[in-house]
Amino acid sequence: MSNVTTVVQKYGGSSVADVEKIRRVARKVKERRDGGCQVVVVVSAMGDTTDELLALAKQVSPDPPRRELDMLLTCGERISMALLSMALHELGVPAISFTGSQSGIITNDAHAQARIVEVRPYRIQDELANGKVVIVAGYQGVSYRREVTTLGRGGSDTTAVALAAALQADCEIYSDVDGVFSADPRVVPQARKLEEVSYDEMQELASAGAKVLNAQAVEFAKRKGIVILARSTFGGGTGTAIRELPPPADARVKGVASEADLAAISARGGAAELSEVMEFLDARGVRGRTLSFEAGPGQAFIATPLQDVHGLDALKRDLEARFGARVRVEDGLGTVTAVGAGINANWSFARRALQAAEAVGAKVQGLHVSALQISLLVGREHLKPLTARLHRELLGA
Repeated sequence: MSNVTTVVQKYGGSSVADVEKIRRVARKVKERRDGGCQVVVVVSAMGDTTDELLALAKQVSPDPPRRELDMLLTCGERISMALLSMALHELGVPAISFTGSQSGIITNDAHAQARIVEVRPYRIQDELANGKVVIVAGYQGVSYRREVTTLGRGGSDTTAVALAAALQADCEIYSDVDGVFSADPRVVPQARKLEEVSYDEMQELASAGAKVLNAQAVEFAKRKGIVILARSTFGGGTGTAIRELPPPADARVKGVASEADLAAISARGGAAELSEVMEFLDARGVRGRTLSFEAGPGQAFIATPLQDVHGLDALKRDLEARFGARVRVEDGLGTVTAVGAGINANWSFARRALQAAEAVGAKVQGLHVSALQISLLVGREHLKPLTARLHRELLGA
């Protein structure tokens, strides 16, 4: 089987949410293998398993040790991989399941937000050569210190892309929607499916809250030149290809995304004070999404996603103990972001974004612009109406 095509397929939590869905995925995998492909399957945890495990941890500790949290959360993907392997065996398909460490996924030592530094897929290659389907637990790896690590929310996408690069395979990401849309169709029913998206635009959309793909996975795919096909698990659509694309002739908006779970960390003081706050956040693995700093008044504003902050109350308490009233944390905020190549070639898009916020009564508490995005920080209650209004204003639907 040395000259056959190898494909890496990733199935998200909604695709393996119960036993019947796992059986349906198994039939889909069998069909692909029967077509002559070698198949590696990366799976997420079933349904809301990760959230349930995290809630269980929070009952024991409001700020769980990150190492122990990784040990707990990786259980979810192990359940999925073993059940899918069993389902394939029931269909007469030889299969074997591997954890991230057994698959040779080597990461750095950053618990809860590890990054893949190397992939050694020797066991996967051996089992593929033996005619088996290989099922890999997504979202996890092992550090160079032999510690179990997780890759952050959505990390199963990164697992799939990294394996596709190591195996020189095609990469298919399956979810409950047929590809990437110009906005969340549940918020904007008129949202359009995009046939293709550039790596840079997709990374910006993913960072801004689009749930179809993980931002680190897109970054990895760009670096390795892996084309990602995002498709529906059980639908028959054409999906969306994420690849390198030539720059557009004119400025454009490709999509609008929102992120609900953010906290704003504001600090008073100069550059030295800001540097101290950033060092404090780095030591706790608290990443920022946007940063604004006014050197004159000495005001800094950091918007940070809460999905990997597993102890917000403890973070607030530690910041107050360290910095007192100079640093304040405000939650209940979110961002609405428009993404597109050349979006800030002039100020027309930013001006219209601010006008859209005013039209829905949203107070803009922060504004971030770059070559590819315009992001507005507003109260969480305004996210859906502002997303719909911004999509209509900038994409005409």
